Amino acid sequence: MRVSSTPVLLHRLKSSFLKSVGRDVVKPTYSIVTPGRVSPARLVPDHIVKPSYAMTGELPERLLEPEIKTASEISGLRTSCRLAGKILNTVGKSIKVGMTTDAIDGIVHEECIKNNAYPSPLTYKGFPKSVCTSVNNVACHGIPDDRPLENGDIVNVDVSVYLCGYHGDTSETFAVGKVDKAGQQLLRVGRECLAIGIDVCRPGARFCDIGIAISEHAHAAGFTVIPQIIGHGIGTYFHGPPDIFHVDYITKETEEVMRPGMTFTIEPVICEGSERYKVLADGWTLVTLDNSRSCQFEHTVLITDTGVNILTKYIANNEET
Repeated sequence: MRVSSTPVLLHRLKSSFLKSVGRDVVKPTYSIVTPGRVSPARLVPDHIVKPSYAMTGELPERLLEPEIKTASEISGLRTSCRLAGKILNTVGKSIKVGMTTDAIDGIVHEECIKNNAYPSPLTYKGFPKSVCTSVNNVACHGIPDDRPLENGDIVNVDVSVYLCGYHGDTSETFAVGKVDKAGQQLLRVGRECLAIGIDVCRPGARFCDIGIAISEHAHAAGFTVIPQIIGHGIGTYFHGPPDIFHVDYITKETEEVMRPGMTFTIEPVICEGSERYKVLADGWTLVTLDNSRSCQFEHTVLITDTGVNILTKYIANNEET
């Protein structure tokens, strides 16, 4: 995901987003998360093909326009996305009370190496771990640490891999043990928001249609959407155009239309309280300002001649649908 630095974003959002405070947040039944101890970054063997930033520390020049991918490029991206979905599924089956997010990082890292892939977050702009894990009031970019997951937590695991020269990106928010009814509703609506955003994708649809559909559904259910956390184009590059806003944000760029061969992520962050956030001292971890919970679900999608294809959807035994 990207955090938008568009200076006019907040000024151009509808007032409902600027003033919304979401549902009333009562005394939380979950733990407010603060950062724990972060272990050293895990090593990547020399035989693993790495993205350029992992070797030079420098990001490639950003594309100016959304890329229309060839059949060969789509095939490569499909391979990396399929692996990302597979690893996320493996992690989901492993999550349990008492497990640390550092242990989740270990699973993701090991699965990447086992499949000859590089964990895309590692060293990206200096990120110190192989996956982002965001618990309860952490909205995104949480750094795995030694805090054990507690009964009633919700944890987002954002898996990104680099394989065959392409990045694949997907995430899901999982319930840990028994989550209260409010948390269950948050997860349900978050999952629905992703599905609704994907459903509007087709050739000729505007990029802003995604955010309009997502924000309408979230607000109708009493939740808010963090405007600055956006989806992005993806390919041989980790982040590129188009920028995918998950709120009602209309500009010349967001009114551009989708075309077959475009690939991008959709990844709204849905909050049960205010959409306002702050970045902690580590420079990465985004937490809700009111300590309310948030959730995020993400897929990488491909615009086809007739609609949309979810590239990161997990398919058992690699069966095609």
